Amino acid sequence: MLQKNEIYEAEITGMTNEGSGVCKINGMAVFVPMTAIGDKLKIKIVKVLKNYAFGIIYELLAFGTGRVTPDCPVFRQCGGCVFRHVDYQTELQYKQQFVKDAFARIGKLNPVFEPILCSENRNHYRNKAQYPVAMQDNKLICGFYAKHSHRVIAFTDCYLHPEIFQEILNYLLPVLQKANISAYDENSHTGELRHIYLRKGYHSGEIMLCFIVKKSIQKKLNFLSDLQKQFPDIVSISESVNSEKTNVIMGQTVKLLAGKNFITDSMCGNQIRISPQSFYQINTAQAEQLYMIAKNYADLQGNKLLLDLYCGAGTIGLSMADSVKKLIGVEVIPQAIENAKENAKQNQIFNTEFYCGDAGMISKKLLTKKISPDVVILDPPRKGCDNMTIQSVVSMQPNKIIMISCNPATCARDSAIFAENHYITEKVKAVDLFPNTAHVECVVLLTRNNR
Repeated sequence: MLQKNEIYEAEITGMTNEGSGVCKINGMAVFVPMTAIGDKLKIKIVKVLKNYAFGIIYELLAFGTGRVTPDCPVFRQCGGCVFRHVDYQTELQYKQQFVKDAFARIGKLNPVFEPILCSENRNHYRNKAQYPVAMQDNKLICGFYAKHSHRVIAFTDCYLHPEIFQEILNYLLPVLQKANISAYDENSHTGELRHIYLRKGYHSGEIMLCFIVKKSIQKKLNFLSDLQKQFPDIVSISESVNSEKTNVIMGQTVKLLAGKNFITDSMCGNQIRISPQSFYQINTAQAEQLYMIAKNYADLQGNKLLLDLYCGAGTIGLSMADSVKKLIGVEVIPQAIENAKENAKQNQIFNTEFYCGDAGMISKKLLTKKISPDVVILDPPRKGCDNMTIQSVVSMQPNKIIMISCNPATCARDSAIFAENHYITEKVKAVDLFPNTAHVECVVLLTRNNR
């Protein structure tokens, strides 16, 4: 049995899909963050459980493959990036293996794995950020949560975000403090400002600012016109009141304070309206590549009926609408469906229908109407598809299912369920939408076995 606080020598031989290195010490698996495969090191054990343990680097004896010096000053404190200590080629190898392991171990499947698609930009690729706010030494700060905590690290110069975000925050924080706007304290459930939310159109440059607050601060925001003069790309300013004791960031409603209640960007050539509550892929350039892969897998012939489940603001389906006879989109968030309808109208795409509701429930209703799509696009949340959705899709008997997932584990699980229902997992392509983090997207082609 390993002992807490003891020092052991070991070599990292594997990597978890959360970004921690794995080694074996006295036959027990030990997880060590900020390590690379091939690292030889002394490890201090910090927690011991029945079948595994956690450790930290005590002394690095020899570098593993791809190890580099981290370029971010808060890398060791912040919980965002986990791979700034290895080069990009090594990160891509890890992520390709995450996807292969998920389909082999969880799905018991052996599809063709196409090479991972790297991101053109490893930094400044995010179009959205939500910064928690706190008071530190009587000063209003914002930044990021430390690992496994809600302690805010004061840092506005995140390498993943557009550089203009830092400029806006550095302007905003002293102005907010001067306006006597207090930071929310989740322990005492007091204060006003919880988060500062920024979003930027990758192609358009339009910026959205939303204040997430415990109670309205509108009467204190007499500086908004000056803010927009300083940053003319800020075309939408709003606040969202969230008075609950919760880790959920956004409130139920959003109130417009200045400008428009949306920003506009383009995705795969379509103009897209994005509201504060809309789902929109955070890496626009890479998402466009992702959607083209999905479109190629679908191999649409112009006379097909395409069903897009979990459609969000309609970006995936609308990118394929020119290649189908009809597109049906389904999404549970009302504002997103309104965005999808507006996006279709704005782009003069008229072969569409959008339904607001649970994906499984709407699929079941479509089935009773004898609507049988030729191709189904699935882009579920991290938890994957629910059983009703899977069974409804199976009952429709589409020739192809294209699944886009941000969680290889649930994607492999769902693919295995489809396999039990006569769908072959033919191809899987990993796509790196989130460089420097442990997250990886994948696109899966499932075809119906009619034998």
